[in-house]
Amino acid sequence: MRNAFADEILKIARTKPELVLVTADIGNRLFDSFKAEFPDRFLNCGVAEANMTGVAAGMASQGLKALTYTITPFATTRCLEQIRVDLCYHNLPVIVCGVGSGYSYGALGATHHACEDISLLRSLPNMAVVCPGDPLEVRALLRAAVEWPTPLYLRLGKKGEPEVHDGVPALTIGRAMVLKPGSECCILSTGSTLPLAIEAAGRIGNCEVVSFHTVKPLDEDYLTHALQRFPLVVTLEEHSLIGGLGSAVAEWMVDRGPCATRLLRVGSPDRFIKKCGETEYIHEQIGLTAQSIVERVQEARRALDRKG
Repeated sequence: MRNAFADEILKIARTKPELVLVTADIGNRLFDSFKAEFPDRFLNCGVAEANMTGVAAGMASQGLKALTYTITPFATTRCLEQIRVDLCYHNLPVIVCGVGSGYSYGALGATHHACEDISLLRSLPNMAVVCPGDPLEVRALLRAAVEWPTPLYLRLGKKGEPEVHDGVPALTIGRAMVLKPGSECCILSTGSTLPLAIEAAGRIGNCEVVSFHTVKPLDEDYLTHALQRFPLVVTLEEHSLIGGLGSAVAEWMVDRGPCATRLLRVGSPDRFIKKCGETEYIHEQIGLTAQSIVERVQEARRALDRKG
């Protein structure tokens, strides 16, 4: 995803002279082409993420389109106060880009794991939260993000994520995309779990797969449609079950009123992962695998059958 981001932001910069990229001592080689072409529109603030956020806020207040970019926990939790006060309070259209979300930096331990960021940022007024599902969605949503009028959090994976789409999809922030139609249940996936959702759905059969790339604002039209069609709706995310997509959908369902649809939330547990390893290893430890998803969906469907 980060390579797609670097390539796409350079292309966008050629058409938007007001765009400025602000980093925190990361991506130096990744952005070599950007720096060579636009040396006065790239700023490395060093290991000073709070300052980076404040600098971006100042730029945005003067009419520039600023993007901050660094590893997710450093782009979000480390400077949450600055995001809240400098960006959201003043409603400045800065894009906060977090790379290596979830367990993308799994082997580096809890300091580099990022499974609370959606929860934190979606609770901030004026902040949109966007989580691309593959490198092609990164390109589509980055194009949309630079036109977004308020603060926006762009949650990226790291590298090596498979491409789900055949080409860059036509995505709109706040509008989910159905990738695989179905009629018996559906999986709403946000972020880099999208290939996992497609794999699991293929084993389940007659299961709709949806790229729910925008966690805030939610696509309430699709959710209303899903609750009318499916007895079982599954949310899938590489994020804590507290405060992520599953929580957002559950909150929406409660506010909407009683319904017969069962919601199954699949995500990261409420604990730190202390036995570190690569992303796939951590997924095995916490049950974030296609087989585990299939088993949980099958159990939920059996429970619905017994109840019905």
